Amino acid sequence: MEKICFEPIGFIESPYKETKDMPIQGCFKPETEACCILKEEFTEGLLDLEGFSHAILIYYFHQTDKTTLVGQPFLEPVKHGIFAIRSPHRPNKIGFSIVKINIIENHKLYFSEVDVFDGTPVLDIKPFVKHFDERKNVNSGWVDKHFNGQKVPEQTILRKK
Repeated sequence: MEKICFEPIGFIESPYKETKDMPIQGCFKPETEACCILKEEFTEGLLDLEGFSHAILIYYFHQTDKTTLVGQPFLEPVKHGIFAIRSPHRPNKIGFSIVKINIIENHKLYFSEVDVFDGTPVLDIKPFVKHFDERKNVNSGWVDKHFNGQKVPEQTILRKK
């Protein structure tokens, strides 16, 4: 198979310079705000995105050069396959976040529910569409046991090791 190359369309300005106090998913610190700054030539691509409440940001995990097929998630001491966790130490280092759109100004998308490092290269933005993206009767594998009774696990905020 041929090699696939991507060029970032922009980058994230985020308050997170290190893992300390960063949530494992943005929904666990919904008040935190950030900005996706697109290269100006992509500004027109934001047309009509303001009509959506949320967007899916697809990005490159630029802070790691480690790759593993088995890893330990933050929620438990048990190791799982890399495709059963959301670790950045993936073969292709691709991540995604569902974020709440706050405002769009020119080539800048301001959002909250942030779980991304400052300077993260953005590869794509897609609208979150409840009619397409919501699923019924969902099982979340090993993660389900950590949310019994809808409680939020203590390990939802990363701590510097």
